[in-house]
Amino acid sequence: MTLIEDAQNKKANGLIKRASEAENLDEEFIRAGTAGGSIVIPKNVNRKLRKIVAVGKGLKTKVNANIGTSPDHIDIVGELAKLDAAVKAGADAVMDLSTGGDLKQIRKEILEASPVQVGTVPVYEAACKTIAKGKKISEIDGELLFDVIEEQSQQGVDFITVHCGINKDTVEILNRQKRLAGVVSRGGSFLVKCINATGKENPLFENYDRLLKIAKKYDVTLSLGDGFRPGCAFDASDGSQLAELSVLGELVLRARKAGVQSMIEGPGHVPLNQIEANVTIAKRLGHGAPLYFLGPLVTDIGAGYDHITSAIGSALAAAYGVDFICYVTPAEHLRLPDVGDVREGVIAARLAGHAADIVKGVKGASERDAEMSKWRKARNWEKQKEFCIDPVKFAREREKLPPQQEDVCTMCGEFCAMRDE
Repeated sequence: MTLIEDAQNKKANGLIKRASEAENLDEEFIRAGTAGGSIVIPKNVNRKLRKIVAVGKGLKTKVNANIGTSPDHIDIVGELAKLDAAVKAGADAVMDLSTGGDLKQIRKEILEASPVQVGTVPVYEAACKTIAKGKKISEIDGELLFDVIEEQSQQGVDFITVHCGINKDTVEILNRQKRLAGVVSRGGSFLVKCINATGKENPLFENYDRLLKIAKKYDVTLSLGDGFRPGCAFDASDGSQLAELSVLGELVLRARKAGVQSMIEGPGHVPLNQIEANVTIAKRLGHGAPLYFLGPLVTDIGAGYDHITSAIGSALAAAYGVDFICYVTPAEHLRLPDVGDVREGVIAARLAGHAADIVKGVKGASERDAEMSKWRKARNWEKQKEFCIDPVKFAREREKLPPQQEDVCTMCGEFCAMRDE
């Protein structure tokens, strides 16, 4: 039986117990949420995980970090260094988005090295194999795609992004619209090209039951991808985005019925005044499934600072109910991120998630801020380092002070307002 089936049948499951301990919540709360589909615990049956993380309603907002090679930059050692940096910075999961090199071997090494959940986007590998055969992206074969999904699931991947909401009907809506940025989802663009070129249905939609069968076999969580996510603020909340979301909601129900965990991915680039509506609609159409948002980025002019534009949107989105944030690094839209970018991206996303957790009343969130404030008032720097989100940077900044100023932050010096005397 799968995890969701165990939860529905009130059968004891170690994953639920470990997740409840990690969240410091009652085990029954996690079980009920898992049974109903508002909580997922991605964990492949073939994988040994040191850290069990639950995602969903009533839990701490979680953070994912994307890593992976590209055809122009194949360096598994470098990607493993990014994995290490992401985990040390507090990422709850990573996604291997590799498209260059020996993808199976790269994935194997990442799975072996990662103490946290690992996700993938199988259509990337299917596209790479298609190009390697001298074919066009539009010629991706459904059988090949399902072979890749089976292989990655057997290898131990915990969750997979699958763009099942892209079908002939939703593509027709997209084709009638005039988007400024078009389709920015890489996997989504592959499938749109296939449908437009061949007139055939998306195999992930047409053969969704087959996908569910594979996911159930390995207890892989489906991350139902938003292939029509807006790639700029101008395209946010349009008809194709909402049409795809409506399809995903129906697929969530089918997954639950089949005993498969699922979550829904969301935008993208969204102006501040549209974020609440996007979250509310996604929760409603998605039947309360956990929401996994990339950002959203609230402005398009932040190149070099998109970890900040993303954190602004992420904090608001998570406060309204988003459960899982995919980080954005300072290198977004510019280049492949390096180790430093990965670290900054994770910290920015974690800050956004924590700010939202205070609003949502997540257990321990406000209490941590109160502890930080207490020790700031006492000018106890060691305790402040313990409760701040980035102890490494805290220590690095404090080391810059001359010895005679160790008791203050130097902004106010002897006029420090925190002093009682």
